[in-house]
Parts: sequence; structure tokens; C-alpha cells
Amino acid sequence: MTPSNAGGGARITRSLFLHAPMRRMPEVVLRQMLERVEPGTPPDGPRGPVARLERRLAEMLGTQAALFFPTGTMAQQVALRVHAARRGREAFAAHPQTHLDVWERRGYAIVHGLRFHPAGDRHELMTAADLALIGEPLAAVVWELPQRDIGGLLPEWHDLVAQVAEVRAGGAAAHLDGARVFEAQAYYRRPLEEIAGLFDSVYVSLYKSLQGVRGAVLAGDVPMLREAATWRTRLGGNVHDAWPLALAALTGLDTLVPRMPEFRDHAVALAAAINADGAALAWPDPPQAPMFHVHLPAPRAAVERAGAAMIAEHGTQLFPRLRTSPDPTRCAFEVSVGENAMEFSPAEVVSLIRELLDRAAR
Repeated sequence: MTPSNAGGGARITRSLFLHAPMRRMPEVVLRQMLERVEPGTPPDGPRGPVARLERRLAEMLGTQAALFFPTGTMAQQVALRVHAARRGREAFAAHPQTHLDVWERRGYAIVHGLRFHPAGDRHELMTAADLALIGEPLAAVVWELPQRDIGGLLPEWHDLVAQVAEVRAGGAAAHLDGARVFEAQAYYRRPLEEIAGLFDSVYVSLYKSLQGVRGAVLAGDVPMLREAATWRTRLGGNVHDAWPLALAALTGLDTLVPRMPEFRDHAVALAAAINADGAALAWPDPPQAPMFHVHLPAPRAAVERAGAAMIAEHGTQLFPRLRTSPDPTRCAFEVSVGENAMEFSPAEVVSLIRELLDRAAR
């Protein structure tokens, strides 16, 4: 495995982090791309990698079509814009920690003139009762499956079906933030087309669970995607020569998606070992997706120093970023299980967390 610099002189040789830099080195990514290039393949057009990717994801999701976008930010805002225009409404609802509001500088409002209703408690799943409290007709409701910022929680299937039915009965569209829909499938154990079939539109990230370079796909019916394509052009997203992004995503579809149940089982084993040890708390317990949070009884600054010292001493990275807590004596980090995490046994992860906490206490 190729070591990598961690933003300075320290070199990461092993990482629990899903997007660890050593697996994203150019020579690794380019070699994987070349394995999926057939001789004579054109860069664009119906035989090109982007078109192949769109057709494949539409088939997997059971939708009429799929449309490539350079970013998920653009794809989701465009989806909401189209749903709003179709219904003559300007408001949408989602979990308080939706990516659309937390990470995108209110692009839905500044660029598209939409209003956001946070539904429910920021530390719990959105419920039908939360949605019922919104007193304004909605253009759409967004479900993120799994809900990353609360540890990858997922609503039970019957609850999700009931929520979507109620929203649609009120005239709103149902949109799936399926950035990690392949991880959600590992819990629901239902065909992807059944999960996607609940929704009017579906966004899939090409670089999160698929660990591609960048990009996204928006899937839905043909008329909706025709409108979305117009907005993609208006926003500067009709990128030519996007074939490298598509090839990287096709690699993930071939090599990583089939392993999602395995990744989820390992997440359950890691979380169980952490909680049995008791020095830290893994939540949810057990994980529903191949993802969970590790809550540490130590302040962020001390844990950051300890993590950097571990990288400097033996090259092992547990996290790239820590999450703060309302309790200043605690913090947390995310574990999203992929190929990197499979290299760590439950016992080793427990030992590394204990080492981290010991260093943080010094």
C-alpha cells in the first residue's frame, strides 16, 4: 500500500477512514480506470463511459433514466427546483442536518429561491409526526438514507413507506438523497429498484460509497430529467469529457457495491467490540448501515493532538475530522466501513481507541 502525507510531514500507511489518501493516489485510480476502457471506446456519446454509467444506474434503480452531474450539490438543488416549478410551491422539508442546508451555504435559497423547513430533532430520525407539524404546502420532502450526521441511522421500512405515502398525498414530491443508497440497501435487504421506487427522484453520489473521483447522478422519469438537464446547462454543469469521473464510478459499482453486506457485517462487529470494551461508545448500536459514530470521553483538541501523534509514530489514521459535542469534554468521529476498515480487526480498533484516549489524557 502506498503511504501518503497527512497534510504535513507525517505519513499515513493505514487508515480507518473510507477515503484514505493512499487509495486515491493517481496511479491507483488511473490503473483502475484503464481496466474498464475497451479499445475504441469514444470519450462521449451513447457508447461513452458517461452514457454507460447513466444507463447502468437507471437500470439498477429501476428508473426511466439517469443524468450525470459534476456535483451532488448541483444535482439535488436542481431536483428540488424542478419539483417546485412543477407544483408551484417554494418550500421543501428535510432532516435538520440535511446536506442541503448544513454544507451548501443555502444554495437552495440564494440560487433557487426555495425555503427550507427542518423537520424533527437534529439528533433523531425525521418522523411522520414531524412532517405533519409543517403548516405550509411543500414542493418536496428529502430523505437521506442513511442519515450520515446521526451515525447512519435509517427509518424502518414500514415507517419510510408510510411517510412517503403521506407526503405524496399532500401533493409534494418525494426525493431520495441516496448519496449512500448502496449502504442503505445492506440494511433493508430489498432490491435497489424497490427502494428507489418509493421516490420521484433519486440522487446517487459517485465518490462516497463508490469511492470515485467526483460527480453524481440524478435518476427519475424522462420529463423530469429533461428539465433537470436544462438547469444543469444553466448552472454550468454540462461538462464535456467527464469520462474519467464515470470510469472511476463504474469501478466502484463493479468492486464495492457487491461487498456492502460484508462491510455492514464488519461495522456491526467493530461497534460491538468497542461497546463491549467500554472506553468509548459506538452508536448506533448495532449499526444499521456500514457506518457509525465513535463517541469519545475527551475534548476535541486533545484527541486531534493524539491522532496526529499516532500518525507521526506509526502511520495509523483513525479519522480525518472530529465532530464536536454540546459537552465540551467529549467529541466523536465517523467510521464508514469500506476496504480500508476491513484491514482492521475489532480487537485492533479497540486497542487503537484506547491508545488514542491514553494519549489524549496526557
